[in-house]
Amino acid sequence: MKTFAVVLAGCGVYDGAEIHEAVLTLLAIDKQGAAYQCFAPDMQQAHVINHLKGEESPETRNVLAESARIARGNIKPLSEYNPATFDGLIIPGGFGAAKNLCDWAFKGDDCTVNPDVEKAIQSTFQAGKPIGAMCIAPVILAKLFSGTNLTTGQDPASAGFIEKMGNNYTHTSHGEVVIDNEKRLFTTPCYMLDARISEIADGTENIVREMFKVM
Repeated sequence: MKTFAVVLAGCGVYDGAEIHEAVLTLLAIDKQGAAYQCFAPDMQQAHVINHLKGEESPETRNVLAESARIARGNIKPLSEYNPATFDGLIIPGGFGAAKNLCDWAFKGDDCTVNPDVEKAIQSTFQAGKPIGAMCIAPVILAKLFSGTNLTTGQDPASAGFIEKMGNNYTHTSHGEVVIDNEKRLFTTPCYMLDARISEIADGTENIVREMFKVM
């Protein structure tokens, strides 16, 4: 049985992992007859957003503990990830990918990637295994790689960043997957577009299916 490592960034679109994307990714993996293990960095969130009001809250939360809500408690610190145990790695979106897994949302071109995230991605790449990223998460790949082909849909800000980092940007619509066959990188826009949940399901199923083909 093929196994995916799923990297989460918290719980909630504005400060963590986008819940629809995360859950539908897990469902897509299961529908392919594969297994998954969720991971998240054990770190404090950049900040906490009240999702009812859309306002910042003064409280603090832990990315791993928040991600455990989505994973039903079955989650491990990303520092424990070993690519030898998995056939591929995938990162759902949500602003947490750009705030916690990296800080692109705050620093733009000068952003850095969380060390555990960078190590997980680079070790997976070095092992020749596929890496998927959806929604805003492809900016992480753009920071770590150059000369590759990525998408976040049709978003000018992230497109400009991806190209500035030396990569090619492909405009995409719902459910489309951009594949860099040489580097085995897979990206799809999901909620970077104005989308219905059924269109998110199409995107997650398509990216998981394409990754599964090269495992």
